[in-house]
This record gives sequence, structure tokens and C-alpha cells, in this order.
Amino acid sequence: MISPPGSTFQMTSSPDGSCMLVLAGAWSIYQSQPSVDEALGRLRAEEGIKKVSFDCASLTGWDSGLLILLAKITDICTSRDIALDKNGLPDGLQRLLTLATAIPERSGARKTDIRDPFLIRVADATLNLQAGSREALAFIGDVTLALGRLLTGKARFRKAELFFLMQSCGAEALPIVSLISLLVGLILAFVGAVQLQMFGAQIYVASLVGIGMVRVMGAIMTGIIMAGRTGAAFAAELGTMQVNEEIDALQTMGISPMEFLVLPRMIALAVMMPLLCLYADLMGVLGGLIVGVGMLDLGVIEYYNQTVASLSLTHFFVGLFHSMVFGVLVALCGCLRGMQCGRSASAVGTATTSAVVTSIVCIIVATAIITVTCNVLGI
Repeated sequence: MISPPGSTFQMTSSPDGSCMLVLAGAWSIYQSQPSVDEALGRLRAEEGIKKVSFDCASLTGWDSGLLILLAKITDICTSRDIALDKNGLPDGLQRLLTLATAIPERSGARKTDIRDPFLIRVADATLNLQAGSREALAFIGDVTLALGRLLTGKARFRKAELFFLMQSCGAEALPIVSLISLLVGLILAFVGAVQLQMFGAQIYVASLVGIGMVRVMGAIMTGIIMAGRTGAAFAAELGTMQVNEEIDALQTMGISPMEFLVLPRMIALAVMMPLLCLYADLMGVLGGLIVGVGMLDLGVIEYYNQTVASLSLTHFFVGLFHSMVFGVLVALCGCLRGMQCGRSASAVGTATTSAVVTSIVCIIVATAIITVTCNVLGI
């Protein structure tokens, strides 16, 4: 066998079924290496091989390139029930090879170019949807039981953590809520002004912005902000705890993760969301005021009086109900995806992304349901 200078690889077989692999020279991924395809093909196909051993007396250096070759040889020997004698390998290489083969490769971890047929992919998606629905229903049931224990005074969680979460969900979210709500109010006023100016009805910009922000838009924008900010944080926190096996440790100690982790997060967000919604309504009306006074030449008092005349307590209550529902949904989606997180770093990122997407979809669906219900009830 002709090999590039620096490393050699030879395979010799004996009549008794033993096979000797001779490795010599320096094996490195930065240097050219001899072709081993022929030898590996013989090892896969040749009958009568019962044992594989190594001769590394002339091996002068090695790195992960040699380890990859040995891992392939190990897989071949395992699949063909061939005994593998590692005693001829250097001690460091033996330890690395043992470590590399200690845990079997997870099924589906290696990407292949083979794509399943369409019907199989549809079936897999349907089964995944069914399994996800069962998990979501079980999670909601566990949260309901935890709420029942809270009402009876039996739920166990740290009160200090609840107040910390309320601060994180409330006061620390004010800057981004202020900015987004102010801009939404500006946009609503500007879009409305372009049309209302055609009829000389600029004063009704105050009604448009006031009712739109107080009834729906303030709650929706706050919910979306909290989905991207707090819901993602919940998923990342619980997902990291899942990776570090902290949730398993809580269960081992007899502490319910639903009560200790999920319940305070849901309570904190459900309590703080209506307050944030009221603040967002104020900032939205302020944004409309800026457009009304600066662009439409309306007076501050005139704009204020028109806003007060257009609004009612019903609008406030509908908006607050929206925000409370959104708070519960964002907390549930974030905690659900965090509890469903896998045991890897990439799974934490996937759980975080999924939490944001699920929260926003739930917010839109809930808005549609509440809006249609209010229309039917005449609210």
C-alpha cells in the first residue's frame, strides 16, 4: 500500500481469524493521511474475522483524526460482533475512544439526505400534534390543581420569588412598554388624521385613539411585548433548569415544579399585565395627543375633553380583561415550552422561540374570541 509520508496504515489477517491493524507515523488532521477505505471495506465484508487488534509501536503522534478512524473501526466491529482488542493503542487514545463510545448516538441526531415520503411526514406531524395537545392539556390540568392548592393555602413556593417576578414583569418592563405604546398611539392618530382631515373631522382622532388603545390595542401590544420579553425569559429559565436537572431534583425532594416554578410566574404576570395595560393606554393616548396638538392644531383641553367623552368604563373593563387573559396565556406558554425543553443547549433556544410564537398565536386567537363574544353580547 502506497501512503503519503508521515503516516502508514496496514491490515494483515491470520488464518485463525485474527486481524492486525498496524499504525505508524504521525496521524494528524492537518496532514495528508493514507487511504483506509479498502481496509475498512475488507473489515466490513470479509468473512472469518473474529478479533481485531492494533500495533502502534511505530506511532509517533496522533490527534482527533486517528480517533475518528478508530471510532469507525469500533462501529464496524460492534455491528459484526467482532472482538476488539484496544491494548495495542496508546493509553490516552484508549481513554478517548472509551469516552467517545460510552454513550450511544441518539437516534435521529445525524442528518441524512434521505427524505421520508409525504404521507409519512403528514402522519408524523399529526402524531406530534396529538402528543403536543395531550402534553398541553396535562400541563393545564396540573396548573389548575396547583391553583386549587393555592386557594386552600397548601401551595408551596417562595413569596420572595413572587415579588421579584412581579418586579421583573412590571416595573422593569415600563421602558419598552412606554416606547411601543407611545408609537402605536402616534401611528393610530396619524393614520386616522389622514382620512378624517378630508371631512374636517380632526377632533374624532381623539375618539379613535382613545377607544382603540383602551379597548384592544393597549392590551394587545402589551401582551406581545411581554411574550417576547417575559414569556421567552420564562421558557429559557425553565429550559435551563431542565438541562441542569434542577427540575428533576425538585421532584426528587417531593416539591411540585408546578407550584414552585410555574404558579408564581403565572400569578406575577396575571397581576401585573392589567397595570401595564393601563399604563400602555395612557401612553397611547399621549401619543395621539402629540399628533392632535402638533399636526391637527387641536387644543390640549379640547383633545382631553373629546377623549373623556368617548370612553366609558366598559371600554376599560374589556381592555383589562384582555390583558389579564393575555398575561395568563403568556405565562402558560412560556412555562409549558420551558418544561418541555430537551436536554441540550440548542433545545433551550428552540423552547424560547416556540414560547414566543405560541404566545403570540394564543394572543391573536384570544383577541378574536373575546371580540366576537363582546359583539354578540353587545358590549
